[in-house]
Amino acid sequence: MADQRTALKAAAADIAVVVLFVVLGRASHREGGSYLSETLKVLAPFALALAITWVASQAWKRPLASFPTGLVLWLGTAAGGLLLRRFVFDRSTAIAFVIVGSVFLLALPGWRLLAEWWRDRSTE
Repeated sequence: MADQRTALKAAAADIAVVVLFVVLGRASHREGGSYLSETLKVLAPFALALAITWVASQAWKRPLASFPTGLVLWLGTAAGGLLLRRFVFDRSTAIAFVIVGSVFLLALPGWRLLAEWWRDRSTE
């Protein structure tokens, strides 16, 4: 089981991934409206899905593991965020958005893989 500081850092990194996904996506489309409110509308379902998945998977126990933690967080955040976006927040889920979002959110297990590689490399 990881210490609390490690779990908090991992959670912060995961939140940063989701925020980056939303900010870069909105910037690439040059969407109008209030920047903050529109960004929060896009962010909300994915942040909620991430939080639910963190709790449901007990990610704090192995927050740096790419498998299963990172993979579960990716699946839960991508699928859950898209489902929440469509059915709770009543927003579109165009196939291009589904693909780009799912691929981008692979950064959730991705940063963990890099951290594992770095730890293994530094112990050699």
